Amino acid sequence: MSDPTTGSTPAETGPERETGAGGPAASSEDAQRDTAGARKGHRHPWLRRALIAVAALVVVVLVLAVAAYVKLNGNIHRLDLSNALGQRPTPHATTDAVTNLAPLTMMVMGSDSRAGTKLGKGQTEYGMTGARSDTNLVVHLSADRKSAIVVSIPRDSMTKAPRDCKNKNDTVQNGVMRQWNQNFTLGGPACTIRTFEGLTNIYVDHYVVIDFRGFQNMVDALGGVTVCTPTPIDDKDSHLVLPAGKTKVNGKQALGYVRVRKTIGDGSDLGRIDRQQAFLSSVIQEATRSSMLLRPDRLFRFLDAATKATTTDLGVGEMKDIAQSVARIGTDQIRFVKLPTTTYAPDPNRVQWTPAAETIWTAIREDKPLPGTKAPSGTTTSTATATPAPLTVAPRSIQVRISNDSGVPGLAKQAAAELEVQGFRVSSYVTGTGAPTRGVVVRYGAGMKEAARTVAAVYPGAQIRQDDLLGSTVELSMGLGSPPAVAVPNRSGNQPLPKPSVTATTPKSTETIAARTANQDICS
Repeated sequence: MSDPTTGSTPAETGPERETGAGGPAASSEDAQRDTAGARKGHRHPWLRRALIAVAALVVVVLVLAVAAYVKLNGNIHRLDLSNALGQRPTPHATTDAVTNLAPLTMMVMGSDSRAGTKLGKGQTEYGMTGARSDTNLVVHLSADRKSAIVVSIPRDSMTKAPRDCKNKNDTVQNGVMRQWNQNFTLGGPACTIRTFEGLTNIYVDHYVVIDFRGFQNMVDALGGVTVCTPTPIDDKDSHLVLPAGKTKVNGKQALGYVRVRKTIGDGSDLGRIDRQQAFLSSVIQEATRSSMLLRPDRLFRFLDAATKATTTDLGVGEMKDIAQSVARIGTDQIRFVKLPTTTYAPDPNRVQWTPAAETIWTAIREDKPLPGTKAPSGTTTSTATATPAPLTVAPRSIQVRISNDSGVPGLAKQAAAELEVQGFRVSSYVTGTGAPTRGVVVRYGAGMKEAARTVAAVYPGAQIRQDDLLGSTVELSMGLGSPPAVAVPNRSGNQPLPKPSVTATTPKSTETIAARTANQDICS
């Protein structure tokens, strides 16, 4: 019942309230505990706030990182060419013992169109109908990731090429002469890679096609790139006007600079390659000395532009792994090489590769420094030894035709004796009628690859190539620099190999391979 004067109930004011369980002493202790807890809870409020802020920042960074990855990966036009490349070379070099990485070779192609492409799963076309490419770079990263070679292939090169790149039976060996950049126009990146692999026996690990239109955005994302021209440029076709000397150009100007050729120098594609290599050097120098790698916003803008302009077999994750693996390469160990060429006799406006080009391809195949250059300091030559697969076809089951393609008399007859003593059946040996070749090449028909491996094992370092025009006979081509024969483990008999009396030594080339490094002055 409430008190008429106070409006309070007895429970609120009566003695039960004051003397109930716990009493005044308990209330005092409760108050002290509450005060102590409050002091403890507020002793380090800044620490609690900092932890919350860090946790929030981590969440934001992770969300942004995932969003950026999804965005960049979605930009890329993925195109798997594996079903369009036919018979491919076998990588020769082995994995580095320190990095545990294999050498990596990429083909980089510039394209002015993506018309005709079908991208994504289930695509049936690998060409870029109507597209043109006048920039082709072969990029080789050493297994130790301490050096890189970038080879420019002139677009006007005349080489053998598959007659029809859609027909897997058409190869370089039974192909036709064709201008290099026509391979891309007729069959896109797949035809370009097939032709390159057939000519050089170098396995292409990955490829990248960069759209010229996106190239402009990449340069703009860098904040421009400095170029150097010895004479003023005023080219109406590319709408490019530049003074002599150094100029920082934007994306549109950069595209005109790397493509112009009519109003500067000798007007040839070879002169344009020199400018392109100097431009790439400038790009590397700009990316190295700028804060792009330390500025996530600038880095994202550049990667966003790059991935939007790219058709490749790589994903963003693979690109990141490759980029991280080459981070240790110094700019003085990135070498740009222009493929050695000479005038193509039937058409003076075209060029053909000289024999000196093979020294470049050999260096890439074997993952060795270019002739005349030194390996980076601290480079080791030790590599993880690769155990060759056992030979499965005995020599006595293999019929071999030998061709002496070295120009040195007696080499085919000597090779016949080296094979016959081990049980091989030699059907014939002849002298080739073409220009001298280099090294040993074993060609084989359908279903004869294992037999070809046994023949190739006689000559360490021999290349094997499929030629479906051959039947059950394996063809052995002996060229300049052919190595001495060795006994194969599954040979017949134990009679020693005859001592060689003929040596087809490789003459020293009088041509030099000019290379510029990425740290070189762009005006040089």
